[in-house]
Amino acid sequence: MTSVPGNEKAPIAMELAKKQKAISVAEFFEKNRHMLGFDSLPRCLITCIKEAVDNSLDACEESSILPDIYIRIRKVDERFLSIVIEDNGPGIQKEVLPRVFGKLLYGSRFHAIRQSRGQQGIGISAAVLYSQLTSGRPVRITSKIDPRLPAYMYELKIDTETNEPRIVSERVDEFFTSRGTRIELEMEAAYVRGKQSVLEYLRNTAIVNPHARITLLDPFGEKTTFERASDILPKQPVEIKPHPRGIELGTLLKMLHGTEYEKLSTFLNGEFAKVGGYTADNICREASVDPSMSPRELAKDVEAAKRLIAAFQKIKVMAPPKDCLSPITEDLLKKGVVQNHKVDFIATASRPVNASRGNPFLVEALIAYGGDIDPEGRIDIVRFANRVPLMYQQGACAITHAIERINWKHYNLEQSKNAKLPSGPIMIMVHIASTNVPFTSESKDAVADVPEFMDEIELAVRQAARDLSRFLSEQRKALDARKKIRIFECYTKEVAMALRDLTGRDPAAIEAKFMDVLNKKYTKFVEAPADSAGAATEPVATAPVAPAAPVKKGGK
Repeated sequence: MTSVPGNEKAPIAMELAKKQKAISVAEFFEKNRHMLGFDSLPRCLITCIKEAVDNSLDACEESSILPDIYIRIRKVDERFLSIVIEDNGPGIQKEVLPRVFGKLLYGSRFHAIRQSRGQQGIGISAAVLYSQLTSGRPVRITSKIDPRLPAYMYELKIDTETNEPRIVSERVDEFFTSRGTRIELEMEAAYVRGKQSVLEYLRNTAIVNPHARITLLDPFGEKTTFERASDILPKQPVEIKPHPRGIELGTLLKMLHGTEYEKLSTFLNGEFAKVGGYTADNICREASVDPSMSPRELAKDVEAAKRLIAAFQKIKVMAPPKDCLSPITEDLLKKGVVQNHKVDFIATASRPVNASRGNPFLVEALIAYGGDIDPEGRIDIVRFANRVPLMYQQGACAITHAIERINWKHYNLEQSKNAKLPSGPIMIMVHIASTNVPFTSESKDAVADVPEFMDEIELAVRQAARDLSRFLSEQRKALDARKKIRIFECYTKEVAMALRDLTGRDPAAIEAKFMDVLNKKYTKFVEAPADSAGAATEPVATAPVAPAAPVKKGGK
């Protein structure tokens, strides 16, 4: 309906325009908290603890402090829990503390191209938002930056209309004597045991952060401490410039328009990692653009910018620098697994640095077999991104999808005809280290199916699977050899007696000679097979008299 002359009623468009107003980030997530991982009561608890622990680990590592994190969970009533997370980190400056915890999208890592657990500035403030929505109580934060200075305590809430912290009270805390930060929340949540529990999250966190000590006091009064497996802090990632491989057109146009460089060649050399003068000239030549032209002029020519993007793919550019990433390393991955699991075999693999959308990344993989891994034969996929366990949405994750692309029968593993995954006591662990992990949502539960990531994940897992395949092949040969020895042992006395009748020699000496020849022939199988991946393993085949185990392909 529209207005007509003489009709005093305003047009519908004008009425609708009066209802339009901006929505703050906090207000949006207040109504869409499930997008941040606050959808079920057990998951709400894990999400809250995960965000606080991530912040503590990042702060400690940036300050070269070995992390010591304490978590206490107490039951308030049937639906509410009181949670305390305390660390020994550098603390938070008094002036910025309210905004760190009381303002969404407030942080220092979003624009930095280097690996970090937190990047969006949403995590811990989202936990504060959920806490006040369900309990109505303010969150209490205490922090101390120096033993000689007092600790400051704030009680605050988030004003969702303005996305700003609202300080309820503040004071000096004389009882908080150690340096670090302590956060106390009350929220509607549930503590569960077993799979997808707080304990499982902390155990996996300890595996990929072997330099951290983490203590949990659960609602039942049970105390669990994950001790350090290493006293060596991970190398601190260095901030770098974007890499030209995988850069997108819109990002390039934005960089061209906003640069301070006057020439295109110096722009390429100064704004991108691993692009020297010679490489910049080759890129300009391939794109048919003048290296001396102004980048801002090029930003107006979309077709020329497209040619520049194509040239990035054709001209060989050195791999992205590795110092912006903090991989766990194969040795520490093994130490973390061995400290928390008993296994018969471990194989690891680490891929070289690659880039996606201008962001460097690398993939590490580990395959563990046997021991205390699920005896029911159900494969266990453990996923990590920037040293953080991914607890939910396994089926929607690129890590799972890449593993499902592999034909596991080629690696001596059982795989049913229509099954996407192998069966057996197997744990496949994949860690992605990246300056920008492409998560599928703000809750950071699953990695998106970006082709570059999926290819690298598959290659890393295949590399570790080849070592497992060799191990299983040697193990089966050993079992087959033991079976043959047992069969032959059943007839050694009869054969020795028959040879005594023919030769007149002592049957005991003949039988001993038989066993000596037999052991020499099969010695490499009856002893523990060597681990081709260099992992410490328990012997899988011991004495010749050990009982034969069932094998996939039986011997004669």
